[in-house]
Amino acid sequence: MSKPLSPETMALVKATAPALQQHGVEITTRMYQRLFVDPEIKALFDMAAHESGAQPKRLAAAILAFAQNVDKLDALKPAIERICARHVETHIKPEHYPAVANALLPAIRDILGEAATDDILNAWGEAYWFLADILINREVELYEAEAA
Repeated sequence: MSKPLSPETMALVKATAPALQQHGVEITTRMYQRLFVDPEIKALFDMAAHESGAQPKRLAAAILAFAQNVDKLDALKPAIERICARHVETHIKPEHYPAVANALLPAIRDILGEAATDDILNAWGEAYWFLADILINREVELYEAEAA
């Protein structure tokens, strides 16, 4: 388990919630554009959900929920379980998480411009890997249970 997020990181992530509420779908749409330059990663996704806009909306809602609840993660447990189950179903592995980080963080800057300061991007980088660690660990458990 990764170390807890610092109070400063949590405060910065929470402070971005209004911007995420306003620009979240733009950010996630841009993130997927960046992510899908890799055909192997693109093949893991249901493209109909992207073309309809459903997947970018779902991810934007999940990111917003994380920002709003970063200091009370218990509220996110049901959503985390659903996300992990879906990741196992679609064969998402730990090695895919760096590609998402490398697409998400620049997408935030692409859409928010100068409002996405280095401090905010650093906080989101730390928060992303904190959440990724939770997801990866749960997904490992699910993959092991599936194999048993």
